[in-house]
Amino acid sequence: MKRSFNNNLIADFSSYLRLERSLSLNSINAYCSDISKLVIFLETSPDNGGIVNPEKATPLVLSTFIATLHSKNLSKRSQARLISALKAFYRFLEIEGRVKESAAEMLDFPKIKPYLPVVLSVDEVEKIINGIDLSQDQGHRNRAIVEMLYSCGLRVSELVNLRISDLFFDEGFIRVTGKGSKQRLVPVGAPAVSAVILYLEQRRTLKFSSKDEDTLFLNRRGGKISREMVFLIIKGEAKKAGIVKDISPHTFRHSFATHMVENGADLRVVQQMLGHESILTTEIYTHVNSEKWREGILRCHPRAKSL
Repeated sequence: MKRSFNNNLIADFSSYLRLERSLSLNSINAYCSDISKLVIFLETSPDNGGIVNPEKATPLVLSTFIATLHSKNLSKRSQARLISALKAFYRFLEIEGRVKESAAEMLDFPKIKPYLPVVLSVDEVEKIINGIDLSQDQGHRNRAIVEMLYSCGLRVSELVNLRISDLFFDEGFIRVTGKGSKQRLVPVGAPAVSAVILYLEQRRTLKFSSKDEDTLFLNRRGGKISREMVFLIIKGEAKKAGIVKDISPHTFRHSFATHMVENGADLRVVQQMLGHESILTTEIYTHVNSEKWREGILRCHPRAKSL
């Protein structure tokens, strides 16, 4: 009975995140997974303070729960997300009138070192693109995938959900559905347009179901390509190009933004193209650029070795 109650509670929380917070499906799943861990802790741990209902949890119990996961080498970034999930969950319970005050209100986020993403140089991007074998069955598709990731700075989830009806090549834009189902128009460059047009000619030879008729990127079986498949494609093409950096599809998004900033693009424009809610998220690319600028100055300074 208790398990059913807690499952219903998490289902209600999921609906709140989707309808009230407009979070992406990935974020909703991550938050609900974290709350499920809390539920399991309350139901099974001897350190639960005698509390099995998450609505009755105290700040001390939540701190003990976090400490338990921390002892399992949970990274600081995962800890931060866990605390965000707990704060959102108890805020939801507060709004619903299920608790008088949030038990997660005083939880502190761990201090995290500034994260500078892995970025490819323009030459490295071109090496990967030019190294794709177009004579292979999926060559044109793979090239179109890489071109679109880099040209438009897409998240991999945005890429796999692109539809043919989202392409407005005559106007030079594509329509992207981002986090929280928010849509934005993003300019698309000529190389990406050419790559997609060549791929579309090849795509017509595939057999696909009516539900995937409008889906842009398909797998060998004619279904929508998965995020995992795109990850493997990127890894494979980077390895063939001799790129030793540890990259993923998201690396092209980082590279797109960094190269835009390096070439003088307005930060607000980059923010809009990336679909960032806050410009603070976009500002990391100024830090990447600043680090490169600093290294360049120190390398050229006559007394660099002593600085």
